[in-house]
Order: sequence, then C-alpha cells, then structure tokens
Amino acid sequence: MSETEKMFAGKIYNPFCEGMPEARRRAHELCQQYNQIPESDTQAREAILQELMPDRGEEVYIQGPIQFDFGTHIKMGRRSYANFNFCVLDENRVTIGDNVFIGPNCTIMTPIHPLCHEDRNIFYDEESGTNVNIEYSAPVTIEDNCWIGGSVTILPGVTIGEGSVIGAGAIVTRTIPPHSLAFGNPCRAIRAITEEDRLSNHPELFAEESNHC
Repeated sequence: MSETEKMFAGKIYNPFCEGMPEARRRAHELCQQYNQIPESDTQAREAILQELMPDRGEEVYIQGPIQFDFGTHIKMGRRSYANFNFCVLDENRVTIGDNVFIGPNCTIMTPIHPLCHEDRNIFYDEESGTNVNIEYSAPVTIEDNCWIGGSVTILPGVTIGEGSVIGAGAIVTRTIPPHSLAFGNPCRAIRAITEEDRLSNHPELFAEESNHC
C-alpha cells in the first residue's frame, strides 16, 4: 500500500511523503487567500473553493475564516453552510451531507497520534533521510439535515446521524444516532427529536403578524 492508501485505510502512515507536505502547504495558502477576500467578491471566493474543495454541491456557502489541511478530502452536500472559523483537519475523508448547518468556531479532526510518546515523537527516518513522525486517521461523516452548534469539536471516526442536532460546545467522541438531540462533554444523545419539536406545535414563538423577507 502507498502511504496515501494507508492514510485513508486507517493504518499507520508517514504524513511527510508522497507530496502530502506540499498539498497541505498549498491548502493552507488557499485558506489564507480565501480569508482575505471580501464576501462581496463571490467570483474570487468561488475560484479558490474550486481548487481547495472541489467536491461540493450547489449553493454551499462557507463564511470564512477557514483552515483546512487538504480541502480536497472534504465532501460537502447541497445547501450546506459553515459559519465563522471552520477548521477541518482532513487527513481522512470528511463527508458532510445536504442541508447541514455548522455553527461558528467548529472543528472536525480526523488524524490520530499515538498515545505513547515513544511512538508519537519525531524521529529520523534513514530511508528518506528526513525527520518524520507517524500517525493514523479515521473518517468523519455528518449526514443530511444536521445542525452542528457553535464551538463543537468532532473527533476521528464519528458519524452524526441524519437530522441530529449537536448542542453548542459539545465534544463528539462517538457516533450519534439519527434524529437525536445531543450535547455535553463527552457528547451523548439526550433524547429523540420528535413531532412535538415542530414549530407548528409552538405558536408562542410566532408574532401575531409575520412578514418573512
């Protein structure tokens, strides 16, 4: 297996070979450029996203600032949205479904470093003649119609089921079932989202006269 194949397979790999450092550096530069472009310059922002994160559906909107490690490992579905300070360490695949709302200051992480420092620390690799370290990774999936609240951190290997809501500040360490309200540290499903949660069952939230723009 190549080092890239190992990375996607969740095996130990060397992140400093096969063009990975150059790809990360290019992604970081594109993120910096994106973050400096005014929101009104939609054409320039779109051009950067086309190179940085080409696998995205129609009407995706990424507010910025952003920080991605590769960008090309992220897939984002139609009409999904990410607010300010969206950070994705996409050493493995990150799949975001359709109509996903991501609040400000959210982080998705796929890389995993060894727990023992003897395995984790930088060492000299005689074959390549460079200093390297090793890591592994696990993919993250956010299914359709989810809402990820502000300042949520999603850890490697997590799947958030369709239609779930993750409360602000949660650290998601395990898979969340579909149609769940989940929050806390570590995040856990508190209850199911039901028909009772529909706005039509809460008329007290509406003004007597509403003019929708």
